Amino acid sequence: MGSDALGLGRTPENPTNDGSDEPGGLVEISGAIKWFDAAKGYGFIVPDEGGPDVLVHVTCLRRDGFQTAIEGARVVCEAVRRAKGLQAFRVLSLDLSTAVQPMAPAGPPRATVEPSSGFERATVKWFNRLRGFGFLTQGDGTPDIFVHMETLRRHGLTELRPGQSVMVRYGDSDKGRMAAEVKADSGTGGNH
Repeated sequence: MGSDALGLGRTPENPTNDGSDEPGGLVEISGAIKWFDAAKGYGFIVPDEGGPDVLVHVTCLRRDGFQTAIEGARVVCEAVRRAKGLQAFRVLSLDLSTAVQPMAPAGPPRATVEPSSGFERATVKWFNRLRGFGFLTQGDGTPDIFVHMETLRRHGLTELRPGQSVMVRYGDSDKGRMAAEVKADSGTGGNH
């Protein structure tokens, strides 16, 4: 039997090649998220028992009911051995309360503003995680709303995608509108 005898890149050790069927040899791993990049769609878990890091894909997280993982979050998963090491197959629990939050600076945080609005719906115009900021828009003819990565982290978000709808409270800074709070838009996407 060749390596593709079952078709579509499947092998007897990995019969579906898509994670839909449970593989044999699952091992339970407890550990902490080392890092996770939502834009890239993966990250790594540092096992409590030591040993190599465990790869975790965003598709695995979302399939098991979790949106993302944050550095320092506690995780329990079932992992399967792949050619390059262990990979999370099923996430059993994810505790974000242990996630690393940015340390509060001694003085006022540099990326804050007092909100002068209630929560309003806005769309992500663009966001660059490496640069640590981006802009939200409420439509043509409205001023953009600056959003800083620190603001996202304070409110449990790790990433924004262009076109994504969010709820934002903003205030005025010396350079224009600035997000004070940002949260996921749980609305139905009606006419707004």
